[in-house]
Amino acid sequence: MDQPKNVISSNSTTVRTLYQSLSSGNRNISGLIASDLEWWFHGPQNCHHMMKMLTGESSPSDFKFQPRSMDAIDDDRVIVEGWEGAQVYWVHVWTLKDGVITQFREYFNTWLTVRDLRPLSLNCLTSTTLWQSHPQDLPQRSLPELMFAI
Repeated sequence: MDQPKNVISSNSTTVRTLYQSLSSGNRNISGLIASDLEWWFHGPQNCHHMMKMLTGESSPSDFKFQPRSMDAIDDDRVIVEGWEGAQVYWVHVWTLKDGVITQFREYFNTWLTVRDLRPLSLNCLTSTTLWQSHPQDLPQRSLPELMFAI
């Protein structure tokens, strides 16, 4: 189901505001994130950088999230991608409801493909790629790859 562009734009603005707040050290993000945020992580266990930022365990100087790309997909998700040199690559998938972040998926040093597996109709099953990792600085790097199906 297609949502109006203003909903997609609003979701991207919410996520962009979150990154700006965190990078400036502003910890007042409660209006952006649901109190019962669902969180999922894939990557090395010592790399829970965003969750540490969200819970206040770390400061913006501990790890800098500099988004390189931000894409709204479907009617409720925003995917943010970033990398720093050849050693660090991350993808964040944010799910929003009514302008509030309700779910967060963090993929650290992992390629990601997002596929839509919902049937178009009862008789038509298709699979469409909605988004795929595309880091410019890491094309030769070998990383595990996961598929996120919606």
